[in-house]
Amino acid sequence: MNQVNESIPQEFILLGFSDRPWLELPLFVVFLVSYILTIFGNLTIILVSYLDPKLHTPMYFFLTNLSLLDLCYTTSTVPQMLVNICSTRKVISYGGCVAQLFIFLALGSTECLLLAVMSFDRFVAICRPLYYSVIMHQRLCLQLAAASWLSGFGNSVLQSTWTLQMPLCGHREVDHFFCEVPALLKLSCVDTTANEAELFFISVLFLLIPVTFILISYGFIVQAVLRIQSAKGRRKAFGTCGSHLIVVSLFYGTAIYMYLQPPSPNSKDRGKMVSLFYGIITPMLNPLIYTLRNKDVKGAFRRLILRIFLIKK
Repeated sequence: MNQVNESIPQEFILLGFSDRPWLELPLFVVFLVSYILTIFGNLTIILVSYLDPKLHTPMYFFLTNLSLLDLCYTTSTVPQMLVNICSTRKVISYGGCVAQLFIFLALGSTECLLLAVMSFDRFVAICRPLYYSVIMHQRLCLQLAAASWLSGFGNSVLQSTWTLQMPLCGHREVDHFFCEVPALLKLSCVDTTANEAELFFISVLFLLIPVTFILISYGFIVQAVLRIQSAKGRRKAFGTCGSHLIVVSLFYGTAIYMYLQPPSPNSKDRGKMVSLFYGIITPMLNPLIYTLRNKDVKGAFRRLILRIFLIKK
């Protein structure tokens, strides 16, 4: 029992880019600005989608789920990262690391499935428009969203448990900005081949299968859009779907690079930057992508601002 207790550190040291101190100030500014924009952008989408009756549709229901997810996703890592950059002791408690690992993994897995659900919603809206309200009824939307969240958290329970069971033998320096599965596996003092194989298999389930489903859905969507006679209708369809495709490319592209490529000591710094991209930059860009390319959201936002000014008067 004493050996087991000794193998579990009281805290972890998050190295990040501590070997490059000149990067700390630029990184602090980038993280802080990104976090503020993420909070503001995603809260705006949630409020606008909730308060404007015209946005009470399946598409904006799923977009609200995505925004809520991104809010929690970044909050699980960025505040601790900002504190560590300003501190000489870049540490996180064992309990904090466990919580961070579980929440980040759960929300990341949920987003993988939620983006696939959103592509199915667009497929039904464009390829089966006459049956859209029949197929995408409220109960199905709730079931799809709940299945995404439950599957994501279920996956996190499994992967977190497998990762935390690995003996560390006193190792506590995590070569990353936050507690993530690949970084924690590198601390283990035993063979991690089985864990890496499990991680690869689950990554295929949560990354490659959903992105394949999305690509197939958009293959049918492109065919349907090209058959639309109205140029305005084609532009609207491509605009709505284009936003989703940009988000999909940013999120899945970086996550697949991180979780499905063979581990390489030469790419550790590149891996840190990639994980920062899908963990911080993508949640910040999601609201911008959806609002700047979406007339419905921009119109609802203007109506909300107008309503606020009228109330004040």
